[in-house]
Amino acid sequence: MLAFVIDADNLCAAASVEEAFRLLEAEVGPVGWRRAYGSAENLRHLSDVLKLHLVRPFLNMSLSKNTTDVALAVDVMELSYQSPCPATIAIGSGDADFVPLVVRLRERGIRVICVSERGKMAAEAVDAYDDVMFVGEDASPDAALDDSATSTPAPAPKAAVKKASVKAAPAKKAATKKVPAKKTAPVKSTAASGQVKVQQILSAVPSLKAGNEHSLGEVVKALHDHKLLSKTGSSTKLFSKFPHHFELMPSKQPNRVRYILPPT
Repeated sequence: MLAFVIDADNLCAAASVEEAFRLLEAEVGPVGWRRAYGSAENLRHLSDVLKLHLVRPFLNMSLSKNTTDVALAVDVMELSYQSPCPATIAIGSGDADFVPLVVRLRERGIRVICVSERGKMAAEAVDAYDDVMFVGEDASPDAALDDSATSTPAPAPKAAVKKASVKAAPAKKAATKKVPAKKTAPVKSTAASGQVKVQQILSAVPSLKAGNEHSLGEVVKALHDHKLLSKTGSSTKLFSKFPHHFELMPSKQPNRVRYILPPT
């Protein structure tokens, strides 16, 4: 079962919630457990899309501090101890406050996906999730999640040079042929170039070579550390490229992976 919980104070655009359901159902599977937590104003703003997708709204308590995050976390942890518990939980929020919850769920063997609006994803929270899906339009060009992108400063204006009152005859310079400098191609990371090999995966996670089952979350973290999987890349799509070498379990909503030993 796939559970989708929405922080309506963060994922608060109706179009983004609609897009989130389309992405999850297309790439993960049917959403069975659906809840939205937020203020009265935000839940009212999302009332049409929540009604369309049969999402149960939960109003946070009107206190001096926002209680949405805690209410969502408490219900999700309670859900994780039910039987049967969901194989995958998607959290509709880019808030870093949910990282402790995500870590605890992954320790219980549950696959956790983040669905965040572009520009709202906390950079320090990306590696906590098994997968991250982005929805909506980026409100500002500076909000993209890419630490390597840096703007090029504009060249400083050249200082004006005063001409001398007496002009001297310029000395003749010997003609020299300019040799254009060779341009070097930018070095791309393995994840960006899409050339990940089976041996690179096994080198990043040597324990896979034994053929035992591994938590997909632990393997994904190692792939992130070795730059074999981008922060927004899909681990299931990566392993699906090598069906004769890796097995994802269960097949519909995997949270474990196993290396298929070659026949002896």
